[in-house]
Amino acid sequence: MQLRSHPRLVRKLQEAFGDTICAALDDPSVVEVMCNPDGQLFVERLGQGVTRVGEMSSAAAEIIIGSVAHALNSEVDDERPIVSGELPIGAHRFEGLLPPVVSAPAFAIRRRASRVIPLAAYVRDRIMTERQARMIRHAVSSRMNIVVSGGTGTGKTTLTNAVIAEMVASTPEHRVVILEDTTELQCVAENAVALHTTDTVDMARLLKSTMRLRPDRIIVGEVRDGAALTLLKAWNTGHPGGITTIHANSAQSALTRLEQLTAEASQQPMQAVIGEAVDLIVSIEKTARSRVVRDILQVEGFAHGEYRFQSCTEEEQRVA
Repeated sequence: MQLRSHPRLVRKLQEAFGDTICAALDDPSVVEVMCNPDGQLFVERLGQGVTRVGEMSSAAAEIIIGSVAHALNSEVDDERPIVSGELPIGAHRFEGLLPPVVSAPAFAIRRRASRVIPLAAYVRDRIMTERQARMIRHAVSSRMNIVVSGGTGTGKTTLTNAVIAEMVASTPEHRVVILEDTTELQCVAENAVALHTTDTVDMARLLKSTMRLRPDRIIVGEVRDGAALTLLKAWNTGHPGGITTIHANSAQSALTRLEQLTAEASQQPMQAVIGEAVDLIVSIEKTARSRVVRDILQVEGFAHGEYRFQSCTEEEQRVA
């Protein structure tokens, strides 16, 4: 959605959010702000999990959702009860819902990361092991194609930003093309182009344009549909060294999910294409208080009806 950036609209949004939410959005440790239909307000912080921070009336939550819809040049009502988009405040991602899809107004704000957390910090905070970090760095320097998998809220985007930072450090001369639905990825490469989907231009169409932009590395924020096949083919045709994220609960299930997505665009099985295009799968999970890189899968191809790969689980790597 096209957003309005008039300062008056920003001030109205800040007034609607109130002090508690505005303070949370200014806090770099915050990952998500959530308001449930019962009015309970929760905040998730890195390393601290989810905590209740207060309450909000249904009327106040509805005002927030309406204000965001107005800022996004959209409308929300009983017939259009969902509003999604980037806030003009910090480019944070907003999802708001009204009855009848919920019993009372509810919303979630995914805070855009204000800084890139380096891989060394992942090791220091015991989110990944030193060996896992070495595997990722080797994959980056070798221009392997990387898939970061995990469930909702596991930190896939944050980890992807860390890997992108390694890419820029390893090959600063590379031209990077980044494709996203909403702005979440961060890249400080001198030669970079960021593309975004719209209501009329989908990810598959953007990927086709990307091939004419002379990319060295192709980065996709998340693959959700048949555009996965277009990305895999791009990686296979002279554009290695990219990265994307996918919703999957394990590294191996990420391969199955890719099969499902490519099936949306082709009636032919695409396991061989997947096996050739994907080199490394990094699986990250949410724990009670933080995240952990649970498994790294190095894919070596597809033959005789099965994928060939080497798997190093988090437990195995801590023992090694």
